[in-house]
Amino acid sequence: MLIKEIVINLKHVDFNEIKAMPDRKRAMFINSLSGFKSANLIATQNKQAQTNLAMFSSVVHLGASPALVGFIMRPDNDQRHTLNNIIETGYYSINQVSCEFYRQAHQTSARYSKHQSEFEETNLSPFYIDGFNVPFVKESQLKYAVKLQQIMPISLNNTQFIIGEIVHVMCEEEAMKSDGYIDIEALETVSVSGLDGYHRTQSLTRLNYAKPNVELKNYSFSDDRGINNE
Repeated sequence: MLIKEIVINLKHVDFNEIKAMPDRKRAMFINSLSGFKSANLIATQNKQAQTNLAMFSSVVHLGASPALVGFIMRPDNDQRHTLNNIIETGYYSINQVSCEFYRQAHQTSARYSKHQSEFEETNLSPFYIDGFNVPFVKESQLKYAVKLQQIMPISLNNTQFIIGEIVHVMCEEEAMKSDGYIDIEALETVSVSGLDGYHRTQSLTRLNYAKPNVELKNYSFSDDRGINNE
């Protein structure tokens, strides 16, 4: 089979050039390399009922049994309101960002004081459920409550990897399929590139479970395949 040659004009940036970049440019450049990332607001509250809301693009799936997620906390600058609240209470919520409120979500990254609530400063609404004393973002259509399990220091860059177990999930019902798939595009969830690029997504297809010598099949995102359909 003849494969068409693809000509791409690649710029080579070596180690020394990366090190020589101004701090902000290097941060943007390196942050862009990992591609599209999830956009999530992490909500916390201390024991004095002071709420905090912060934008994170580092939330990652760690496993389904138990249901674990993790995110990266930046180096200590004495302003880690999110982490301090999580350590104090042991709980937090993760709220996916949609097109409806991505500008407000981005604004939470501003350096507000400990006594200012990003909910109030950005006109987002706190939402509570019985038995869980940490707010959710009312505007988010997919949100979940998390219980802190482990904090792993990363000495290489003085960051910390925060690991938690999912204990409650709230999602728009129509986006949840019987096989467990959640159609996040139907929720108009946005993605992040670099530090400040926000994107809508465009679906391609769903594929069947990959097996050797079995042809891949396309499935519509609107199909409800069921848990036994591979």
